[in-house]
Amino acid sequence: MDFVFTEEQQMIRDTAESFLAEVSTSEAVRKAMAKDSGYDEALWQQICAEMYWQAIHVPEEFGGMGLGFVELVAMMEQMGRYLLCAPFYSTVCLGVNTLLLAASDEQKAEYLSAICEGSLTATLAYCGKRGGRGADAITATYVADGDGYVLSGDSSFVVDGMTAGLILVAARAEGSSGEEGVSLFAVPADSAGLARSSLPLLDQTRKMANLTFEKVKVSAANLLGQAGEAWPVLDKALDLATIALAAEQMGGSQQLLDSTVEYTKERVQFNRPIASFQSIKHKAADMMLRVEAARSAVYYAACVADEVLQNGPLAGELREAASIAKAYCSDAYFKNAGEALQMHGGVGFTWEYDVHLYFKRAKGSEHMLGNAAYHRERVASVILD
Repeated sequence: MDFVFTEEQQMIRDTAESFLAEVSTSEAVRKAMAKDSGYDEALWQQICAEMYWQAIHVPEEFGGMGLGFVELVAMMEQMGRYLLCAPFYSTVCLGVNTLLLAASDEQKAEYLSAICEGSLTATLAYCGKRGGRGADAITATYVADGDGYVLSGDSSFVVDGMTAGLILVAARAEGSSGEEGVSLFAVPADSAGLARSSLPLLDQTRKMANLTFEKVKVSAANLLGQAGEAWPVLDKALDLATIALAAEQMGGSQQLLDSTVEYTKERVQFNRPIASFQSIKHKAADMMLRVEAARSAVYYAACVADEVLQNGPLAGELREAASIAKAYCSDAYFKNAGEALQMHGGVGFTWEYDVHLYFKRAKGSEHMLGNAAYHRERVASVILD
């Protein structure tokens, strides 16, 4: 397996880096996170119209660019570096991946085409108010009703749940448990009976919502795949989203390293830059080691994800690769954020410096889609099996 970027992949990465360095500045991030939507709508439309990132790995037949998961991960790394506030992760990494795995060709033509046009954003709602990553986390229920279904219950911690135009909802048949009876539904956000409320979070750069379904009626055409058999597909979609999130964490870890090294070169104590102190050098070296190990885990997982989407021979390694990447990147990001705070001294957690934004993102993303302990246990179960 070749881990060297092709010229095209390197160009995509470099383009993302230069674009985000210009539009996702500290000032822009702070303005966006203060908005109810959590992002600048004009910037999102610019991304859709000029960069066409929302279509990065959508097949060409549905209006996409037809590229792979490695290209997606390369962009997610840069989005993590610059804390991009946009509905990209929810729409592409959660919504598009779920549609690619679960939807029929007719459903893909309808939803993916709209996403590629920039007229539709999407997200995935799967866990209840207690959170969690496994099938037991799904608490919303459905019952058959004539030629359609009725959804009830709650889905919480829904990324961009307040603004997404399409909600992909995981619900279980009443009376079912575990991996049995799980179905996926494409629910328009303006459906009668669907109530959305914003959740107060530590990480202000990523908005989440609680969704309540009060007998929401959906037609049979809104069912993705076979009723009651969606968990294996949803599990894969969550693994793909996990890899993308790990890439974002790795990018944030890299930015913390870069910005902290620059700060220590400028801060002077005892008539010399603190970057010259051996203890600071050791901390920076440890930070770099975490970033490079995280990068290896993420890009291997991205190659495995490509195999999944193309039905390649490594598709069976998805669960293990995703969990290894998420477990390591969650720890690396938070540890690097902590080291950055220490190396910045007292100013590290002040509002004027961005370190606290990355610290909060590190803690928030650590618990998304399962924390490090959950994924280490998951890897152990794969090995034992």
